[in-house]
Amino acid sequence: MAKISYKKISYIKKLYYRDLFSMKKIAENLDVSIDAVVYFMRKYDLKRRKPSENEKIKFAKKPLSFKIKTNLSQKEKELKTIAVALYWGEGYKSKKATNVDFANSDTEMIKIFLKFLRKICNIDESKLRIYLYCYDNQNPKYLIKYWSKITRVPIYRFTKPYVRKDFRLEKKGKMKYGLIHVRYYDKKLLLLILDWIDQYRQTCVGTQAVNEVGL
Repeated sequence: MAKISYKKISYIKKLYYRDLFSMKKIAENLDVSIDAVVYFMRKYDLKRRKPSENEKIKFAKKPLSFKIKTNLSQKEKELKTIAVALYWGEGYKSKKATNVDFANSDTEMIKIFLKFLRKICNIDESKLRIYLYCYDNQNPKYLIKYWSKITRVPIYRFTKPYVRKDFRLEKKGKMKYGLIHVRYYDKKLLLLILDWIDQYRQTCVGTQAVNEVGL
């Protein structure tokens, strides 16, 4: 194992503590093994980050998969406000959330939220998925084709549907086309939407809620 000279200690401190390099990246930078970096840090008592701290750094450095449109027209501002309000009511906001997840059976609400994602957030369509929820008296393949047309999301971006087995006759007519979850896999967009919700809450109600999603 190649050893690292003590002369490199200031440089390694700069890379690790200021530039927030991982030990792997430092090893690549110095053309040595990770073991050599670990040994060096132990030998000279350089405090290492906790795994949770590394995850936060990794998340912060992750590039955005979307680009928020600025200088919105009045109609675009209205679209954003309505979509954020819809997510406030129908979106998944728990601490476990890692992605945007908006659920509804109303085609117009689904169209509005997708228009917001596409026109205001300029999302990467490859990170968009649709999840169908329906009953066992319904035809999932037909419903997926129906929602694919409504959402303009290709069928191959629909995940395996959930088919509920306890259909009762009194529920006939409810959720005629099932219910779908519009999911976008970028937690940074989720956090931004939740921040907008808090901004609207402060403006309309005058109170600030603690963001329900943690990093």
